[in-house]
Amino acid sequence: MSSKVEVLAERLQTRFGAAMSECVVALGEVTATVVKENVREVCVGLRDEAEFSFEQLIDICGVDYSEYGEQPWAKARYAVVYHLLSVRNNQRVRLRVFLQDEEMPRVDSVTDIWNSANWFEREAFDLFGIVFEGHPDLRRLLTDYGFIGHPFRKDFPLIGNVEMRYDPDKRRVVYEPVSIEPRILVPRVIRHDNRYEGKTQEGEV
Repeated sequence: MSSKVEVLAERLQTRFGAAMSECVVALGEVTATVVKENVREVCVGLRDEAEFSFEQLIDICGVDYSEYGEQPWAKARYAVVYHLLSVRNNQRVRLRVFLQDEEMPRVDSVTDIWNSANWFEREAFDLFGIVFEGHPDLRRLLTDYGFIGHPFRKDFPLIGNVEMRYDPDKRRVVYEPVSIEPRILVPRVIRHDNRYEGKTQEGEV
């Protein structure tokens, strides 16, 4: 007998077909990979159709896969991930949209579908440089207006690009090139265990 999440995955594949490139069940959750051009169509259907009724957007976040895993990442570098909740059906679903353009990744905004998307999309724009086309007020949310770059990109320098200080002669804060010498002190570590699969090793606390 199929579980509730498996039934949901089957319904998603049946309803949206080619609009989704993948729909998988793992760790009791459904993750559907949506073709970028179909993201609004899928989101409207998930919100409005009674068998889905995902009336609540819980979160939107960006992902930079450029240093993901042990092997070079073969898919698009950036993705946007949406977490949806259906209170009526007591179900959750995760949508993932891959974005091909590495310099200026773009995807349609869903602010008119779920109002809560507004600040989530601004945050992803600020931290990853992902442009949400159609957003009513897409500007930085967490960093300063004069900030250079997008700090959650994997190639963003840990020391940043500029530093700021108060200049007593000019009587204002000034930006200058960063004076710290770049160093990498912590090696990249990939742990070969199941801690990220929702399990614990025997004897672990």
